[in-house]
Amino acid sequence: MNAERAPRTRRPRGAAESLATIVLGFESIVAFLAGLVIYGLRALPAPIEPWWGVVAGALLALLMIATTRVVRYRWGIVLGWVLQGIIALGAFLVPALAIVAVIFGAMYGYATIKGAALDRRNARLAANPPS
Repeated sequence: MNAERAPRTRRPRGAAESLATIVLGFESIVAFLAGLVIYGLRALPAPIEPWWGVVAGALLALLMIATTRVVRYRWGIVLGWVLQGIIALGAFLVPALAIVAVIFGAMYGYATIKGAALDRRNARLAANPPS
């Protein structure tokens, strides 16, 4: 039986969700590379094996990728901010990560704040179309 299936309609995504997904997706690559830097510089304290830097970077990258699926919810946006904070804490091990934290934190902030403002504006325009 080869029944015709109706094409699936995509769920409409708001600007905040789209922009936050893009920022977290690209930042996941940087998080993994930061783990490699922590490993290569042996920046972890003495009792911790250096390879844990790679594990931490890979785990953080996977968490960021997983978070891209839930940024449509308020708690997903908050989880993204928590991940931004974890990146910022990496600056204690490698000070150059502070630059990464500031840049991606600013981009994530812009994506979530300005994206939410665009979503509110679009909802208002959809409810009251201009005459």
